[in-house]
Amino acid sequence: MTESLERFVQAQASTYDRALLELRHGRKEGHWMWFIFPQLRGLGISENATYYGLRDLEEARDYLHHPLLGPRLECATRAVLDSEVTVEKLLGTLDAMKFASCMTLFAAAAGEHCVYAQALEGGVNVDSRTLELLKERERKNV
Repeated sequence: MTESLERFVQAQASTYDRALLELRHGRKEGHWMWFIFPQLRGLGISENATYYGLRDLEEARDYLHHPLLGPRLECATRAVLDSEVTVEKLLGTLDAMKFASCMTLFAAAAGEHCVYAQALEGGVNVDSRTLELLKERERKNV
C-alpha cells in the first residue's frame, strides 16, 4: 500500500466528520471535495487537484483497501446517494462533476455491484475524461 495516502488521512482528520454532516444535512459548505471524493490526477489544474489527485487505478485500489479511507469513501458516497436533494444541489455544479469523476474512477477500481457503480447507475454521469485517462495510463504501463 502506498504511503502517499497519508495525505488523505491527514486532510480528513479535521474535516471528515464535518463533511459527512454537511452531506447528511443536504448542503456542502466546506472546501473538502478533493480529499473526501478524490479523482484522477490530471483532471483538475489547481494545486489541490494535483496534490490530492490519485495517480492511477492501482492507487485508487489502494485507497479502497485502506482501513480508514476506504470505509470513509463508501460512507460519504452513501450519504450523497441517500440525500433527498440532487447531487448538483447538494454539492454545487462544479463539485457534482468532481463527484462524477470520483465515482467513475472508483467504479473502475472496485468493479461491478459496488456503491460507486450504483451511483453511476442511479443517475450520476460517467466521466468520459476519467475513462480516457485510465486507458492512456494503462497503455503506458503495458
